[in-house]
Amino acid sequence: MEALTSIVADRYAASKLATAPQPGAGGGSAFVNAALDFAATLQQGEQTALAAMTAGADPHALVQALAQTELAVETAVTIRNKVVEAYQEILRMPV
Repeated sequence: MEALTSIVADRYAASKLATAPQPGAGGGSAFVNAALDFAATLQQGEQTALAAMTAGADPHALVQALAQTELAVETAVTIRNKVVEAYQEILRMPV
């Protein structure tokens, strides 16, 4: 019985190391980059809208910036909805 416990503990330790996150290889940096791109898109749309209101910037540039901003916001809302849906699904799992 003692040997079986030792074997199980060794296999558990090996699988735990195999499933551990690897530094530098993961979605963490991708998520940060996506968030920074989202913020930059919003800021660019805001600056273009402000320039259109104050200095009479090109209306085509304003429409393009607003379309990009709308797409970025819709993407962020869709991702948020998927995360909430996954969380609710996890909560529904039996323990």
